[in-house]
Amino acid sequence: MKAERITPIPFFRVSVNDLFWSPRINTNRMVTVPLGYEQCRKTGRLDAWKLDWKDGDPCRPHIFWDSDVAKWMEASACSLYLHPDNKLKENLNGVINSMEEAQQPDGYLNSYFTAVEPANRWTNLRDRHELYCAGHLIEAAVTHFSVTGDDKFINIIIRYADCIDSVFGNGEGQKRGYPGHEELELALVKLFRATGESRYLALAAFFLNQRGTRPHYYDLESAFRGEDPAENYEYWQAHLPLREQTEAVGHAVRAMYLYSGMADVAVETDDTELAEACRLLWRNVTGKRMYITGGIGSTERGESFTADYDLPNETAYAETCAAIGLVFWAHRMLHIDSAPTAKYADVMERSLYNCVLSGVSLDGSRFFYTNPLEVRPGHAIIQSGPENNYRCSRQEWFNCSCCPTNIMRILSSFGQYIYSSGNDSIYVHLYVGSTAEIDISGIRVKIRQDTEYPWKETVTLSIEPEEPVEFSLSLRIPGWCENASLELNGKEIRQLQISNGYSHMRRMWKEDDTLKLILPMPVRKIEANPEVRDNCGKTAIMRGPIVYCLEEEDNGPNLNDIGLDSSAELKAEYDGNLLGGCTVIKGTASIRKESGWADHLYRPGITEAMQVKIKAIPYCLWNNRRPGGMLVWISENISN
Repeated sequence: MKAERITPIPFFRVSVNDLFWSPRINTNRMVTVPLGYEQCRKTGRLDAWKLDWKDGDPCRPHIFWDSDVAKWMEASACSLYLHPDNKLKENLNGVINSMEEAQQPDGYLNSYFTAVEPANRWTNLRDRHELYCAGHLIEAAVTHFSVTGDDKFINIIIRYADCIDSVFGNGEGQKRGYPGHEELELALVKLFRATGESRYLALAAFFLNQRGTRPHYYDLESAFRGEDPAENYEYWQAHLPLREQTEAVGHAVRAMYLYSGMADVAVETDDTELAEACRLLWRNVTGKRMYITGGIGSTERGESFTADYDLPNETAYAETCAAIGLVFWAHRMLHIDSAPTAKYADVMERSLYNCVLSGVSLDGSRFFYTNPLEVRPGHAIIQSGPENNYRCSRQEWFNCSCCPTNIMRILSSFGQYIYSSGNDSIYVHLYVGSTAEIDISGIRVKIRQDTEYPWKETVTLSIEPEEPVEFSLSLRIPGWCENASLELNGKEIRQLQISNGYSHMRRMWKEDDTLKLILPMPVRKIEANPEVRDNCGKTAIMRGPIVYCLEEEDNGPNLNDIGLDSSAELKAEYDGNLLGGCTVIKGTASIRKESGWADHLYRPGITEAMQVKIKAIPYCLWNNRRPGGMLVWISENISN
């Protein structure tokens, strides 16, 4: 019998009213989501569903366009639930109607293959993104149904899912293949949870179990196409069966979607081997292959993981989608056991507050595809990948626009990451000004957070049950925090009951019970493992969950020449006029004097240093002013 697990509180039962997050969520709703529709319209992504493309037409549909549209649809459905908008509703319904008209008699639904290559359905799972696009369509439909109750979109998608289920499996005449770009696996679990139809869960498990088996399916389909087999199956995480994989390899975004699907199937089927594979992969990613910002994927080549501790700063890829994928996976890992473990929420928080938010400008109109940890003006690397962006400035859109649309949907549904509950327990994972309504033993409990986190240390939680009810309330004590303290109704709790990184308190809760959680946030200097060779002799600055960086705008050029004195004091200071209001870190450092270097590339001796004032800003806010250099890891002058 499957053990009872804690489950997330969905976003539509959480109201966010937060100093830090609400402005970003509102900008996403008012600027980014409408911008996404307009970009999908003018780039041909919406018209592709008319299926009227002819050879020679200038705007040829692309194999992954459906995924971009689907993620915009998911974001729009979330936004509509929280903030009704007739224009947005009209646009969304228009796209749904187009998909209904484009659906084929057997349920197939793909704008590219129907219009451009109708004879080549399911002939190149490895490269052609059919199943990936299907996954995002399923996710969008499930979200739309859950928030509107309108079954039109989900019925269209159920027909498509049934079509896929008829094509793939172990039955006679069925294909034994699996997605080249993973995503469908987790989407099928969502469809199973929404409909109760076990075939969708079984199909998700089938795709996972086929991956990495031999003979490689991709070799078989390559031979059918008259092509040579692939040389490196690590790119698709198909080099080994999933239960034998212990290192994160290949395309980082694909890996995150795959691992998320693994965690979902492990939970729903009680597959302990699959769950343990998730844990081993988690330890490898977060212990050896993750940037301090919560970014992952260290190389442009294949947008991939490389080797343990290979985390270069200037050439860091750290795709925005990969950080978002890490949030998805971390959230699922929180729920893979019978009780959450805070280390997963710590990583979820790290990615959300740093690498995810750096992916979109404060005004919501420009985006990063990659998120480097160091930028030198004049040395900006032009990506050769599909995004073709400069690393030193955000772009309005990309040919491959997976990141902007992913940003839209995670911000639109942000509330789902804050709370979880069971029959007699509530978990608080993130400290965000919000209100949630949660059923405990049949009694409605309202929990409200008031806080100025992450700038301030205090979180006040008000517990408001309809009637007194006994349950366990568990508050995450972040891994970065020492000496957390807790008060109940004005009285200090002297001995916190902490396990798995959560402070647990079981009692009979009544209306007007109030908790005050204090999470001290000193400025911390962080060093990297010595095996991270790019960061030897360097320091990063953090306060609370926030990673800081130096920008040329505040500190002048030659950021790499700045040296922090190991004994120098760094102070936090809130600046309400900077970048929408944020806490900055100020201190002193040393830098070599620039005089005397004319016509010299090298010279003997040691140049005299001078003391300078420095100001570090949150990494998530960089590149919102004039373009210039940026640096996360700062040289440190170590004194004995």
